[in-house]
Amino acid sequence: MQIWIDADACPVVIKDILYRAAERTQIQLTLVANQPMTIPKSRFIQSIQVSQGFDVADNEIVKRLDVGDLVITSDIPLAADVIEKGGVALSPRGELYTTDNIRARLNMRDFMESLRSSGVDTGGPPALNQGDRKAFANHLDSFLNKYS
Repeated sequence: MQIWIDADACPVVIKDILYRAAERTQIQLTLVANQPMTIPKSRFIQSIQVSQGFDVADNEIVKRLDVGDLVITSDIPLAADVIEKGGVALSPRGELYTTDNIRARLNMRDFMESLRSSGVDTGGPPALNQGDRKAFANHLDSFLNKYS
């Protein structure tokens, strides 16, 4: 089992939590991004830089993903692909994507996209707060406890 991070949009504070978790549990952590990443020196942490382009990092994660791997992403279509391939998807805000909730999340994403494309300002997500970090850390610990 390993952890994959859709790293281009992952908040630094969440990456820091994941770096500490990788060291503590000695589970491989891989950041995938289309830009160079600065990561801590560790035999458990690595990064993969992919070329620029739409969904290139997402496709690389799905290609390398094994059943049971954990993927950290806020990208709903990527989360759906992860679940379909037998992985586990967790958002940086601590939302665990499941077969029960992913369809609703995809539908909401598509609805919001259609609003934006018709000129409606839907705003962006609120800033990551302490509750989000706590929810993320709790779900991550729960997941990692199954494998330690």
